Amino acid sequence: MTESSVQTDYYTIPDLVELFGVGPGRVRRMIEQRELGAVRIDGVLKVPAVFLLNDEPLPVLKGTIVVLEDAGFTNEEALNWLLSDNETLGVSPIEALRAGRKAEVRRVALALAF
Repeated sequence: MTESSVQTDYYTIPDLVELFGVGPGRVRRMIEQRELGAVRIDGVLKVPAVFLLNDEPLPVLKGTIVVLEDAGFTNEEALNWLLSDNETLGVSPIEALRAGRKAEVRRVALALAF
C-alpha cells in the first residue's frame, strides 16, 4: 500500500476476533462484504483502526467502498484514497466520513468514475 496521509494503527484478524468477540470466519466475511476495508501489509491482512468507531465497523464505510469499486478502484486503491488527503474535501475521505459527511464523500467518489 502506498503512503497515506492519515496516521493509523492497524488491526489483524486475530485482533478483530478479540475486539468483536466473534470467530475469524465472521471477521473475514465482514471484509468480504465490505463492512471493513483491509489490505495486506507484509503479507498480513490488516484493517486500519480508523475504519472502526466505538469498536465496531464504521457504518458508512461499506457503501463508500462499494462506490469506489464501482468507480473501478482496486481494494488497495480504495483504501489508499480513503486514507489520503483530498483537496475537494479538505481532509481525508475517512476523516470526512467519521465527521458525518457521507453524502459529500460519496459525491466526490462518484465523480472519480467519470
